[in-house]
Amino acid sequence: MSPGGATSTLVDRVHSASLSVNLQRPDSNRYETMSTLSALLFDVDGTLADTERDGHRVAFNRAFADAGLEWVWSEELYGKLLAVTGGKERIRYYLDNFNTAFPRPVELDDYIADLHKAKTRHYVQMLGEGLIPLRPGVRRLLIEAREAGLRLAVATTTTPENVSALLQNALAPDAMEWFEVIAAGDVVAAKKPAPDIYSYAMDKMGLEPAHCIAFEDSHNGIRSSLGAGLKTIVAVNGYTRAEDFSGAAIVLDHWGEPEQPFTVLSGDAAGATYLDLALVKRLHGS
Repeated sequence: MSPGGATSTLVDRVHSASLSVNLQRPDSNRYETMSTLSALLFDVDGTLADTERDGHRVAFNRAFADAGLEWVWSEELYGKLLAVTGGKERIRYYLDNFNTAFPRPVELDDYIADLHKAKTRHYVQMLGEGLIPLRPGVRRLLIEAREAGLRLAVATTTTPENVSALLQNALAPDAMEWFEVIAAGDVVAAKKPAPDIYSYAMDKMGLEPAHCIAFEDSHNGIRSSLGAGLKTIVAVNGYTRAEDFSGAAIVLDHWGEPEQPFTVLSGDAAGATYLDLALVKRLHGS
């Protein structure tokens, strides 16, 4: 199956899953009214796994080499390119700001889309080889939330193929079924820092922001989640540590494990040394 066909199939499955959830709710405008935490909404890249430096960046460079291009995105350059969310948008930003001498094809949109499809193939292959593990605490917290009956969703600018490849290879073969909604890629027109992707996910779940909490890793991400009215827990990565996270419920270096405590960069963990459901609920205000 072609990458384009795979995308269509997965997006259709995501939409169908979201539709089935809505059909189980006779009135899609009837939101839960209890002021309790009902759902956790997760960013993916940099949040669930440290994918950017040694994942996406490497995959981009391999795709460029396949196309006969002498483009090499160094770690330093890629940090600058992360100012823009979305892979296709990042390539265009690179051409507009860092490679203006490149002779642009007439059909630039198609050219960029083809490069991005090739990059996705390389990235999915890397995930299949187990080269990109989950960040500390991610598996533990997701399992704890599921066992507690909380609803889970993804809200990300990355492609559906990237989401499924990461979850199925790094988390569990059936991990896509753990999430009620996978809001990914071009399902909304305006990507982060616009709030649209979070608003889309909550709408599909029939939830208001007061009943949810978001997990992010970047300034663009928290602008998106706060713009959607969500309390947000941030775990920075090497690229985002110095960014502005004003408005975050807490800022951590990672979610931590019992034997691998986190460092609190901003906020109050009330003596906790790793992010568990009890701390998530306290930060939410439940």
